[in-house]
Formats: sequence, structure tokens, C-alpha cells
Amino acid sequence: MLTLEKLKEIDEHTIFATGTAIDNELGLFMANTGKELRWVAVKGGNNDWAIYCHFADRDAGWIKRQGDKVCMERHIKMCMPCDDEVFKRYRY
Repeated sequence: MLTLEKLKEIDEHTIFATGTAIDNELGLFMANTGKELRWVAVKGGNNDWAIYCHFADRDAGWIKRQGDKVCMERHIKMCMPCDDEVFKRYRY
């Protein structure tokens, strides 16, 4: 569970979590391809954060720079469980 205390300890612009999910309605939906997606959680410069995703054949650094931002609350919390205070700091 990501808390504000934990978020504040992370260096700015750092990937602090990563994982994979299937691109479908039950997973991390992007284009419904059924392929594996990789997601990365990145801390911003003001104790904010965001999650980016793309197909799993891309590395984490590429996804941080070029990936699609995850915008649905269900997908955000599926990838990175967090308390309400941290969720309010999500950078859409």
C-alpha cells in the first residue's frame, strides 16, 4: 500500500514500481489485444505520481518516456494500491 509517507521517501522522477497485466477488460485495458502490458509507476517533481503502460516488449525506461498514461481509477489502484491521500496526488 502506497502512503504519502512512502511517496515522500522516493526520489523525484524515479520508477518506484513496475508490473505486468493483460490488455483486456479484466486487466489493464489499452487496446483489448490480449497481449501482455508492462506498467511503471513514476514519482513526479512535487510529491505527485503517475503510471504509464505499453506492450511488455518495451523496457521500463522507454515506457516511462513514451508510454500511455493510465487514467482510470480502477486501473491505477489495480497496479498500485494506495490510500486516498496518495490517490489525490495522482497526476492525470
